[in-house]
Amino acid sequence: MAEITIKATDGSGEFFAYIARPKTKPAGAVVVIQEIFGVNAGMRAITDSLADWGFIALCPDLFWRIEPRVDITDRTQAEWDKAFSLFKAFDQDKGVEDLKAAVAAARGLEGANGKVATMGFCLGGRMAALMAIRSDADANVSYYGVGLEGLAAELRALKRPLLMHIAEKDRFVPKEAQGAVLAAVLPNPHIAAHVYPDVDHAFARVNGQHWDGRAAAIANGRTAEFLARHLG
Repeated sequence: MAEITIKATDGSGEFFAYIARPKTKPAGAVVVIQEIFGVNAGMRAITDSLADWGFIALCPDLFWRIEPRVDITDRTQAEWDKAFSLFKAFDQDKGVEDLKAAVAAARGLEGANGKVATMGFCLGGRMAALMAIRSDADANVSYYGVGLEGLAAELRALKRPLLMHIAEKDRFVPKEAQGAVLAAVLPNPHIAAHVYPDVDHAFARVNGQHWDGRAAAIANGRTAEFLARHLG
């Protein structure tokens, strides 16, 4: 398993990132932001897919400050319990700092063209939105981000490119929250938001409980076009 090591900007240590490289370089880079299950097989598969799309892709270990190298699934209650305990303990501000370090590292990778996007899922979808607000990433993609209604005012004023994929029947994002987010982002020309009918949270998680091949294919196609436009 190929990986790189990234130093935390606060001097508290270092963390690994799984990395996949395309056949053709130079290439844009994508920082893949994990769900609450760590850098697991699903996140590694997404990272590999991005390399197949022609991007350098890396998935950093966001939970390293709590428990390094978490790698669990959504298949058992025990794993869900552990995932939610990690989510509750996770410091999102420190997570943004670590993602900024990952973006900076990605810009300087061998074969990189200097352009970097973030792409996150669930917790990572929220973190991608935060990166759109707080970082210098060239573009950002949020799949079914949670808690985005609390960022509505900042998203309304956002000036960086953001692509959002929203599950209509997301059990973690009620209709009221979706409405608040859409009301904030739809007038913003820098944000494209798409709602996928009749699908639940994590519809693009391959082999996940709520995988929906059709919605995932449509969302991933939009993502591929968006990344190609902004990263080259």
